[in-house]
Amino acid sequence: MKRRYFGTDGIRGQSNIFPMTPDLAMRVGIAVGTIFRRGNHRHRVVIGKDTRLSGYMLENAMVAGFTAAGVDAFVLGPIPTPAVAMLTRSLRADIGVMISASHNPYEDNGIKLFGPDGYKLSDDIEMQIEDLMDKDLHTQLAKSDDIGRAKRIDGVHDRYIEHAKRTLPRDVTLQGLRIAIDCANGAAYKVAPAVLWELGADVVTIGNEPNGININLNCGSTSPVALQKKVDEVRADIGIALDGDADRVIIVDENGTMVDGDQLMAVIAETWAENQQLRGNGIVATVMSNLGLERFLEGKGMGLARTKVGDRYVVEHMRQHNFNVGGEQSGHIVLSDYGTTGDGLVAALQILAAVKRTGKTVSEVCRRFEPVPQLLRNVRISGGKPLEDLQVQQAIADAEAELSKNGRLVIRPSGTEPLIRVMAEGDDRAQIERIVNELIGTISGVRTAA
Repeated sequence: MKRRYFGTDGIRGQSNIFPMTPDLAMRVGIAVGTIFRRGNHRHRVVIGKDTRLSGYMLENAMVAGFTAAGVDAFVLGPIPTPAVAMLTRSLRADIGVMISASHNPYEDNGIKLFGPDGYKLSDDIEMQIEDLMDKDLHTQLAKSDDIGRAKRIDGVHDRYIEHAKRTLPRDVTLQGLRIAIDCANGAAYKVAPAVLWELGADVVTIGNEPNGININLNCGSTSPVALQKKVDEVRADIGIALDGDADRVIIVDENGTMVDGDQLMAVIAETWAENQQLRGNGIVATVMSNLGLERFLEGKGMGLARTKVGDRYVVEHMRQHNFNVGGEQSGHIVLSDYGTTGDGLVAALQILAAVKRTGKTVSEVCRRFEPVPQLLRNVRISGGKPLEDLQVQQAIADAEAELSKNGRLVIRPSGTEPLIRVMAEGDDRAQIERIVNELIGTISGVRTAA
């Protein structure tokens, strides 16, 4: 069944334009509050957000929806997504909400939902929510004396700071390290520098002056140039770039070279395997992770299980098959020993632990394999279904046959934007560039003709 509101990571869109309007946010609150209102206890929701201007609007709309459904709302303010997941469990809430569009520009916003166990909701539950949202919600409203209460919760930053600090091995401190961190003017602008400083590091912080419209603007994990310059300027040992809601991370080594999520997962997998901490004899990643990572793991006697794009699909596979390391090339790293969703800061702490224990530089620690040449391009679409066109399907089949065992091809519609993503990788860079360009031309031609 076609999903009307939910994409690969909750509901997302441009603020004040359907579906990201206060009216819909309130309906989400009523519908979700109704579905998770089980048992006779007082029900509660925790609501966090990042630093977008529209967060004020959507936060209040969701509080109205949940309280109208008879659910008490605990409002957390700006706080990382993994903290919301952690606090959902810690505060024994029935549901957790993060208002964020992650790495998107400030004009966008989104709604991410967590169940009482701190995990993102399944497709089935999201479909139940969608079905209820499109019905007459007046019948679901609480009686006058059952309306929920709302209050802001103090001390949530301290809870998350202590949680993050406990994930660093006890025999490791960050003393002697100069760390530059870019908080993307987002949700972690207070907590992330505090964690690193309290663990002993010399911390240089950028991207920690949010004003409502500068989140992810020329900063953070999707734009690491500012961090690369800062690492060089202050001669930092490492740079850490988070995104707007701090559930993903990109590392910059002491030379200013960017290290993506694939390399970070390789470091953590090998380190944890050596410490007999790794479960599943491998890791879980998406179809977008580099073939070089897969070959590296195979060479170490470990496996790589692939899922479709979306960190919640990675988490689902991890839970079903008892893995404790998973993630995405973009920097979503999920370490289930420590949390239920991607946590950029906690993943960075594992890299820092490897650096401290080995005594090597970040560039030495984080270059575990040589990536296979990979090219990703997007085709913007305004409607239609070009991937169902027979000409496009034949072009894709021909490209897959040409790559054969020497590479991979992944073509998929974006779950958050009106795009079709075309990715190819293989040992021959010229070949994959030609294949991607030909497929882009075919898809664009079909789209234009339509």
